[in-house]
Amino acid sequence: MKKGLLFIISGPAGSGKGTVVNSLIKNHPELSLSVSATTRAPRAGEIDGVHYHFISKDEFEKLIEKGEVLEHTTYCENYYGTLKREVLKANKAGRDIILEIEVDGAMQVKKKVRGAVTIMLTPPDADSLERRLRGRATETDEVIKWRLNRAKEEIKLIGNYDYSVVNNDGEADKCAELIYDIIKAEHQKTKYTKSIAEKFI
Repeated sequence: MKKGLLFIISGPAGSGKGTVVNSLIKNHPELSLSVSATTRAPRAGEIDGVHYHFISKDEFEKLIEKGEVLEHTTYCENYYGTLKREVLKANKAGRDIILEIEVDGAMQVKKKVRGAVTIMLTPPDADSLERRLRGRATETDEVIKWRLNRAKEEIKLIGNYDYSVVNNDGEADKCAELIYDIIKAEHQKTKYTKSIAEKFI
């Protein structure tokens, strides 16, 4: 059985992470997508274990203390994070698992999980990013300016990633296939293919 690997895909708001990851999972169902945990209440139509693992704040904090949370953040007084068991379950079954998380979370996981592969997704340039954010028509100018400044800070961390992939406008499927090429290439690294040499000894 091949070794399941952990791939972290992150990038600034407007980079198209969700669309690209959805394409990746749809076209390559052998990949597993990690389901995050949260302490917020489920919204209408959300299913526990599918959209999120919904747990209490007390339970979440206990998991943090036990080292069972690979990364976490707080938003509107609720915790959001990645449970270690999600990754272990997939990898034990020999499945690659994808974490679609923010840049801060990606750096947290990289420190904790040896061999985790980090991929930063970026828009082609600052103008494209601003067009995408304004195209949503869901946020104020103040919020958009904050997101643009935040994006600049996040992209400065690109050197801490193993790979970077540009998500050009209208090319989410192509971008997903570039990421899949990275996944395939990682499995060909010699540290995972030592068994081949053993056949010649």
